[in-house]
Amino acid sequence: MMKQITDTILMVRPVGFRMNEQTAVNNYFQTEIEGDDINELATQEFDIFVEKLRSVGVNVVVVNDVPEDDTPDSIFPNNWVSFHEDGKIALYPMFAENRRKERRLQYFAELEDAGLKIKEIVDYTIAEEDDVFLEGTGSLILDREHQKAYCAISPRADEDLLIEFCEDFEFTPVIFNAYQSVENKRLPIYHTNVMMCVAEEFAVICLDTIDDKKERKNVVKHLKMDNKEIISISEEQMHEFAGNMLQVQGSEKKYLVMSARAHRSLTDDQISRIEKHCEILSSEIQTIETCGGGSARCMMAEVFLPEA
Repeated sequence: MMKQITDTILMVRPVGFRMNEQTAVNNYFQTEIEGDDINELATQEFDIFVEKLRSVGVNVVVVNDVPEDDTPDSIFPNNWVSFHEDGKIALYPMFAENRRKERRLQYFAELEDAGLKIKEIVDYTIAEEDDVFLEGTGSLILDREHQKAYCAISPRADEDLLIEFCEDFEFTPVIFNAYQSVENKRLPIYHTNVMMCVAEEFAVICLDTIDDKKERKNVVKHLKMDNKEIISISEEQMHEFAGNMLQVQGSEKKYLVMSARAHRSLTDDQISRIEKHCEILSSEIQTIETCGGGSARCMMAEVFLPEA
């Protein structure tokens, strides 16, 4: 049986962080901030976040981006890569052209130097030539233990490519559509991981975004089938990034990692239900969330590779 959570995380320290105009066309969480110190503020938030993770025993492998390629979103590596227990790595096709430069294979050498084994790279990036995209564990919420891949279809998550991934990695697809209200319109949510998080024993999910009752019922059925306690959040809380969370293993305890903004949005009841299963670890990443339109989960690429 595969593990659902890991104690090893890959994170990319930013060098040119700013609002990415290429992703803003369908990421409705992004807002531009004026000022010349955006990357400096983001880097400070990043470093504090990394230190918090390391302080509880999470093994954080930090790699450094390079400034030459103008990759404003490189702080979110989980969109272009996923690492698996069988030694496989998946590389994913990216919607924004300037995000495709984030895929740096030299990062893998750093993981190998850290004593991890890579057996195979499964590369889906050729799909970009056909304008077909599947943005890693932004699009895919993986229940690795039960081998299910939850996915909200969007311009960044193609159904056929999702099914191909599931065949290659032996996951069962759980497909649905999720929407958010933008200027009185219901528009597709750009990434599944802003409305859903699957941990070992529970799931945090904004069911209100799944407008189709049959699709909503099917998602709930799969979660209940696998004995997940369902912790529902509102669409308002989702906009505070309360769905963008990741459970990790520390040296002594498990933690649900989220931003301080997400943490503040939770009710006492939601917090107590989460804390029945694990502790909460949160960090202030306001600049990153506002300009990047992503939060704590997006910054962490889980590493499940076996030891060499």
